[in-house]
Amino acid sequence: MTTLYEALRDSVAEARLVAAATVIRGAGLGGKLLLWPNGASMGSLGAPHLDETVRTRMMEQLATQQAERFTLPWAGETLEIFIEVHAPPPKLIIVGAVHMAIPLVTFGKALGFYTVVLDARSAFATPERFAHADRLLIQWPADALPTLGIDESTCVVVLTHDEKIDNPALAFAVRSPARYIGALGSKKTHARRVAALHELGVTDADIARIHAPIGLDIGARRPEEIAVSIIAQIVAVVNGAAP
Repeated sequence: MTTLYEALRDSVAEARLVAAATVIRGAGLGGKLLLWPNGASMGSLGAPHLDETVRTRMMEQLATQQAERFTLPWAGETLEIFIEVHAPPPKLIIVGAVHMAIPLVTFGKALGFYTVVLDARSAFATPERFAHADRLLIQWPADALPTLGIDESTCVVVLTHDEKIDNPALAFAVRSPARYIGALGSKKTHARRVAALHELGVTDADIARIHAPIGLDIGARRPEEIAVSIIAQIVAVVNGAAP
């Protein structure tokens, strides 16, 4: 039978998001509870009602991927609990080997992202242009995205401005647990995209996950400036500083 510590070890080794809550002061000192995003849990802090109370906080921390230390009145005393979140390594998937993707890869790598550039157009997706990317794929998104292990630490950026590439990529991304999804294009372009995604069976709730027009509004015009606005928005979303 798998122990709690083996389950935690395996989740970390397999890059699966998991939260671990530990009583660090008070009754039940050392008690530990694990929680995964699908609601599965393992262990206990000492009482079912306490577990349920802390589980709610743990789900919030899983969403932000941030640790938390807090006190909780319990059975006439004060418990101190620490929630630690073990997240998969951050990954940046760029759909579209356009010019702005070149500096975006540079910025992503500087922030610790594993970078993947994906485009079916071999004239753009060349090793010479993307030698600095961790992985370069010349494939259609519908074929490649299911193989890339999109998880809660993955950011997906769609840049081609080609509906044949962008829309299938977005239809897959919004149904995944990706942490950030952004798409290049004006408000008018996005309105057409929304209609196309509806035809693909995508719900309004899923479409609402797309940041479009992509990037923070910093007046960016040159490709390098647009890349700055995109990576800034990703940082803001990851840190909980932007919707």
